[in-house]
Amino acid sequence: MRATRVVVLPAAPVLLPEHAGLTDPVPDLRTAARTALAPLAGHAVGLLAEPRWGERVGRHLLADAGVSAPGTGTWREADVVVVVGDGSARRGEKAPGHLDPRAHGWDERVEHALAHGDPATLAALDVQEGDELLAAGAGVLRELGTAVVAAGREVARADLSYAADPFGVRYWVASWDLGPDVS
Repeated sequence: MRATRVVVLPAAPVLLPEHAGLTDPVPDLRTAARTALAPLAGHAVGLLAEPRWGERVGRHLLADAGVSAPGTGTWREADVVVVVGDGSARRGEKAPGHLDPRAHGWDERVEHALAHGDPATLAALDVQEGDELLAAGAGVLRELGTAVVAAGREVARADLSYAADPFGVRYWVASWDLGPDVS
């Protein structure tokens, strides 16, 4: 992994233009995503996205920020890795998957890891539990953690700029600056 920066974004379909209404239902989320992506212009950006909405949402957010991404499968050679996936969609009675009492704990572990630059916690995520909790980002977040740990990289700076569940689904915007490659 040669990346020097990682950005985590949600795979929220509400961020796509075809799902936009007259009033933006997630203006804070959209602003946080744009702010996180703004410094990426001119960098080789790789996209690591959950399979359902992630790639489409990720490409839209990158284009909206004026950043181009290569084809899929090239994130390992990128200067910046953009990870697109959500937390649990079972955080309340009106959530898409209804309430599961395990959802908050699972999301809290991920959120703490994102906020504190802890790739080992992401690498240890239980993807099966994430699937049960409808956490569309479980696999890509674990893959990110595993790649950073395997490369022996430290997180020099971690920033969690957005964490909320406006529709009963946990969304995050985070960025990590990675220390030098020690391999």
